[in-house]
Amino acid sequence: MTIQWFPGHMAKARRQVTEKLKLVDIIFELVDARIPYSSRNPMIDEIIQHKPRLVLLNKADMADRDATKQWINYFQDKGIKAIAINSQAGQGMKEIVRASQEILQEKFDRMKAKGVKPRAIRAMIVGIPNAGKSTLINRLANKNIAKTGNTPGVTKAQQWIKVGKELELLDTPGILWPKFEDQEVGLKLALTGAIKDTILNLQDIAVYALRFLQNKYPDRLTERYKLEVIPEDIVELFDEIGKLRGCLISGGGIDYDKVTDLIIRDFRSEKFGSITLEYPNERLDPTVQ
Repeated sequence: MTIQWFPGHMAKARRQVTEKLKLVDIIFELVDARIPYSSRNPMIDEIIQHKPRLVLLNKADMADRDATKQWINYFQDKGIKAIAINSQAGQGMKEIVRASQEILQEKFDRMKAKGVKPRAIRAMIVGIPNAGKSTLINRLANKNIAKTGNTPGVTKAQQWIKVGKELELLDTPGILWPKFEDQEVGLKLALTGAIKDTILNLQDIAVYALRFLQNKYPDRLTERYKLEVIPEDIVELFDEIGKLRGCLISGGGIDYDKVTDLIIRDFRSEKFGSITLEYPNERLDPTVQ
């Protein structure tokens, strides 16, 4: 599965990030805690270069807690501060400000020594579509400023948002790379909802989900669908889930579209529990220098 998707507003967003970079002190890079590698944009490092950065592992409540700790340590080893947050519930918001102040302490000390009047930290938020950027902004600002939605690409414009006296945010539209060289990256993004379902083969996504659960979380798969055993053959597994869940067509055949929707919906709504799809020890991230 090679996905080519680089709408005009995303190309514009890249230019905007580059143009506005000099206006901010720090970059907030928002990633999905379930897929910290796959939800990072390979262009980000090239664009922001040596600008201070704070990685925000969002949706941490949906990810495996131990895996998230591993990712925080991984980024730390690379010299990048990372923290786990849940923008939906507002968890970790105060820590974002504290971490930013810690990262920028030396810069602001130098400014103070030069007689520069203290000011709010200026931050730019970047992340792929559906990473939860708008929800995060609204949580930080404590009001509904940014538009939110369950589909990628809701944010289209660029705006400054004040967060108390300590922080000013420059929101930017989500950026997604033009081509997925790695098929598995595309599948992970699709399964977690970062890509619009309308441009993908949903059965491929459901198959990937089942295979992953079969290998990493077999107990959760059997428990969710009350399976006595997990069939090795993927069609037999679809058939078994379809029979047990009543996903049938007239005549008693399996409605594979319904089974597909069921599997994807169950994953996205955490019916299998908190799951992380990738660990730092499984692959090195070539985008982190």
